[in-house]
Amino acid sequence: MTTADIALIGLAVMGQNLVLNMNDHGFTVAVFNRTTSVVDEFLAGNARGTKVIGAHSLAELVGLLKRPRRIMLMVKAGQPVDDFIEKLIPLLEAGDILIDGGNSNYEDTTRRTVYLESKGLLYIGTGVSGGEEGARRGPSIMPGGSPAAWPHVKPIFQAIAAKVPEGDPNGAPCCDWVGEKGAGHFVKMVHNGIEYGDMQIIAEAYHLMKEGLGMTNDEMSAVLSKWNRGKLESYLIEISRDILAFRDETGASVVDVILDRAGQKGTGKWTVISALDQGIPLTLIGEAVFARALSALKDERVAAEVALSGPQPALIADKAAFIADLEDAVYAAKIVSYTQGYMLMRAAAAAYNWNLNFGGIALMWRGGCIIRSVFLGKIKEAFDADPNLTNLLMAPYFQEAVTGAAPAWRRVVARAIELGIPTPTLSSALAFFDSYRRGWLPANLIQAQRDYFGAHTYERTDKPRGQFFHTNWTGEGGDVTARAYQA
Repeated sequence: MTTADIALIGLAVMGQNLVLNMNDHGFTVAVFNRTTSVVDEFLAGNARGTKVIGAHSLAELVGLLKRPRRIMLMVKAGQPVDDFIEKLIPLLEAGDILIDGGNSNYEDTTRRTVYLESKGLLYIGTGVSGGEEGARRGPSIMPGGSPAAWPHVKPIFQAIAAKVPEGDPNGAPCCDWVGEKGAGHFVKMVHNGIEYGDMQIIAEAYHLMKEGLGMTNDEMSAVLSKWNRGKLESYLIEISRDILAFRDETGASVVDVILDRAGQKGTGKWTVISALDQGIPLTLIGEAVFARALSALKDERVAAEVALSGPQPALIADKAAFIADLEDAVYAAKIVSYTQGYMLMRAAAAAYNWNLNFGGIALMWRGGCIIRSVFLGKIKEAFDADPNLTNLLMAPYFQEAVTGAAPAWRRVVARAIELGIPTPTLSSALAFFDSYRRGWLPANLIQAQRDYFGAHTYERTDKPRGQFFHTNWTGEGGDVTARAYQA
């Protein structure tokens, strides 16, 4: 009997929580898991007393669904997604919809969308952010793929998504259509890259307070608590506050016994690779990814600490003034991180012919997701005021905020350098800001070098743009120039 509104495959914690969320909002969900005993355990456990229907085969699952059939995959990215797609295709009919809710690479989503549409099926690749709690209570959802599929999943997705204002069932849902093909997973990828940046910025602030100011975990938690009531209010500041205050059963601070080696699953790396492909200076997120890679060299770092000397630790005298400066520096770097992320999305939209709603993306990130913060409301306002805004730094609010914070930002970075405390994201963000705000950069010398050794040519300031010239720098070269000007 076809009674289920949607099916979900993959009953790990995210999958289970999404199912329960859908059930809470009145939808009947059919579920399947490759290890079928998990289905029975779920129905007898967390899903007991709900309308959730279990299936022990894909054919049984498909048979439970209303048309057009909607099947959501919450399985490991990569080959497992393709494997399930191939198993499901023979069971489906034209117009049925497959949805990938995992952290898939956007290029895979583009490929799968084209492939399934060629078979008369519809496909959605959607980012889902917010972790276990978000999946259960209201995540941020970023769908893209086949536009014709959106009206069929919109009521479900927008019902289960987080709402802004938070907790208001009548608030704006943190979910809307992102764009064609891989656009949804691309936006989720950029979200994760910004998440890398935000986490590293906070870690650097923690490092500066811990070693530069000699603060205790409780003192640092109090600072973050104060920040979380102001312009830095965000989920990541909130949980960092809680982490620093947390004690185990012995009264010991748990954060102090966690090995300083950060892992990563690859979405930050994908973001940086995409930025390189698009020619976008995603410097802050790049440094955040590299900081995790450097943290993984734990044994080498322990040996280098003995072999390589640096400045002797010295506590900063005026603690209150430095903390105030640090708050401004963190905020300014955060602005740069989002600026660069939006630059990347704008470049991708042009390259792939996606019609991205940049203000809408900020709203999608405003609640439910890991990078949710009050700050995102300012981004939404900036794009509402100017939908064609080319760069966040040119919006009046962010222009004023960054220039106002810059003196404190410089003091923080300079002091960190003096103390030998690494601040890769705070420093690289400042370098980006200083580069972006300059009408002239020393790239003319680099282009002269390229022309000298490779005859790559150059444009002249006293000639119209688009005309290229070559100089015989040694008197021994010829007039032949390299054909490719831009790599």
